[in-house]
Amino acid sequence: MTVPAPAPVSEAPAPTASALATASALPGEPTRAAVCTYGRLTPDLGVAALVVDTQVAVFRLADGTVHAVQNLCPFSGASVMSRGITGSRGDEPTIASPIYKQVFSLLSGQCLVTMDKQPVAGLSTTLEVFHVEVTDGMVYVTVPSLPDENGSI
Repeated sequence: MTVPAPAPVSEAPAPTASALATASALPGEPTRAAVCTYGRLTPDLGVAALVVDTQVAVFRLADGTVHAVQNLCPFSGASVMSRGITGSRGDEPTIASPIYKQVFSLLSGQCLVTMDKQPVAGLSTTLEVFHVEVTDGMVYVTVPSLPDENGSI
């Protein structure tokens, strides 16, 4: 197995997802933001990104697919899903929370194993799943629309 050489230290850092997304964020419209290049994602490990005001956990799996879910763990209330353990239940890719080990589908966000715990008050047991596209080697994540100044979407 050949391991690619690390990027040179002198390489200019990529713009942050929040900086890219803020310029295109319009009330009432979903926001599509560049998160990073596909090559910067390590298979079976996650990364956290801020898209406008939404924390997302992005995963590149061993099969080459890329998935994004909310970074907030509904059972611990901590933003840690990007540090979870990837796996599968049959053909369904999953992520296990690093704190209490609940298992979630990366396709639907549904909690498949609760570990006999209840979510933090006010949070759903299902992770929000975000649309991901890889175009010209760049990973884009789309988050829901932003409320306008009156709180309407």
